[in-house]
Amino acid sequence: MTKKRFAKQSEVIMTEMVLPNDTNTLNNLMGGKLMHWMDVVAAIAAQKHSTRIVVTASADSISFKHPIALGNVVTLKAKVTRAFNSSMEVFIEVFAEDIPASKKITTHRAFFTFVAVDQGGRPIEVPEVEPETEEEIELYEGALRRRQLRLVLAKRMDPKDAIELKSIFNLDDKKEEI
Repeated sequence: MTKKRFAKQSEVIMTEMVLPNDTNTLNNLMGGKLMHWMDVVAAIAAQKHSTRIVVTASADSISFKHPIALGNVVTLKAKVTRAFNSSMEVFIEVFAEDIPASKKITTHRAFFTFVAVDQGGRPIEVPEVEPETEEEIELYEGALRRRQLRLVLAKRMDPKDAIELKSIFNLDDKKEEI
C-alpha cells in the first residue's frame, strides 16, 4: 500500500461566477448547481489524494445558510480529511464574494465521501491521511464519528457497533433498570 499523504496535498480550490442560467426565480444560485460544483471539487480532491478513479458514495446534509446572488464569485475549497481502506472523507467549504461591494462570506460546508475504484469499478486501497494543522487534526479526529453515523443511518452498521458514537449519545453496555 502507498504511504501516507498529507491532507494539504489533496487541496483543491475552484472558482465559478454565478451567471443568469445558474439562478432560480429569485436570482440566487440554484441548490442543484451548487451541489454539482461541490461534487466536482470534492472528486478532484479525492482523486489527488488517491491517484485513482473515484466515485461519490455519499454527501452529508448540506445546509443552505446564505443565498448566493447572481454575479457573485463562488470559491469552493476541498481537501481529504481522512481515508478508510478504499473510501475518503472530503471537507468542502463554499464562499460567496460580491466583488464590487468588497463582501465575502462563508455560505456552505459539507462532507462528501468518495470511494477509489480500479478500472473495473472495484474498490481499491487508498493512502492514509497525515494531518498537520490544528484544523486538519480536528477534522481527522472527527471523521471516524461522522463515518459511523453515515453507516448507521444507511443501515450498513448496527448502532451498537458504532463505538465512536457511544460517547456522543451517552450509550454504554449497561442494562436499563426497570
